[in-house]
Amino acid sequence: METPQIAQAVRAGERKESGRLNFILRKLKRYRALFLMIIPGMIYLIINNYLPMFGVVIAFKDINYAKGILGSDWIGFKNFEYLFETKDAWIITRNTILYNGAFIVINTVLAIAVAILLNEVKKKLASRFYQSAILLPYLISMVVVGYLGLSLLNVESGFINKQLLPLLGMDPIAWYTEAKYWPYILAIVNIWKNVGYLCIIYLASIIGIDHEYYEAATIDGANKWHQIRSITVPLIMPTITIMTLLAIGRIFYSDFGLFYQVPLNSGPLQPTTDVIDTYVYRGLMTLGDIGMSSAAGLYQSLVGFVLVLAANYAVSRKNRDQALF
Repeated sequence: METPQIAQAVRAGERKESGRLNFILRKLKRYRALFLMIIPGMIYLIINNYLPMFGVVIAFKDINYAKGILGSDWIGFKNFEYLFETKDAWIITRNTILYNGAFIVINTVLAIAVAILLNEVKKKLASRFYQSAILLPYLISMVVVGYLGLSLLNVESGFINKQLLPLLGMDPIAWYTEAKYWPYILAIVNIWKNVGYLCIIYLASIIGIDHEYYEAATIDGANKWHQIRSITVPLIMPTITIMTLLAIGRIFYSDFGLFYQVPLNSGPLQPTTDVIDTYVYRGLMTLGDIGMSSAAGLYQSLVGFVLVLAANYAVSRKNRDQALF
């Protein structure tokens, strides 16, 4: 039997739900123009990012085009064996992690340094020119970068072999057969291409810092180095943390163009330049195995997701405000 207290509680709950619904309807009516503007972006997000997630099942199937995706035979984790049972599995995993780890550290440090230097350029025209010049490499296709590298490293007609090495009294170097040079070459190309993009992001954060902090520090006798160490870097640390966490999430992904186009897919360089993406691409071109390629993509995504969660947890334990979520 329903008591008066229960009936009163039910009515209070109904009034609360009704009030919440009315509040939502008022918000929808007030901001309907903004919600309408969101719709195209949401549709694109669903079509481009969420519908393709159905393709995850391909990683667990032996795809037969005659049967279709749903009708193909389920083979479990056999597609993953291609990655983990080959003799090259350790090499490509090692190369992927070490290269991307080095790129994260080096690019972050250099991008912050360049952003601080650009912030010291007070002339507006000069500042815009330097920003555009340093961002330009990021906009160049890796195919073009590969051929620019060839113009420098070609054994017979490359600028380095024909112009620089003779000045130093050195013999020409067969760059595309000497694997020992390529960790440095790839690092230099990656820095040249990507530091400008990161630099602009950090520069935007630095510009947003209140100048009163620097004025107070100058009055107290702090030099530029002290200001950078005690004001600039701490105040842009949230941006640094977010960009680093996002980069960690893609540590198992590699810039395919950097590792495939720049070395020109040279066989002797593969022990040094081969990463998961290039290895899977060669396997796909040779075997035509879509299931194996999908398994590699799923593996990279899951590991990246776990790494982001772990790194974000570590950051949140130290400073909750700087965590990504």
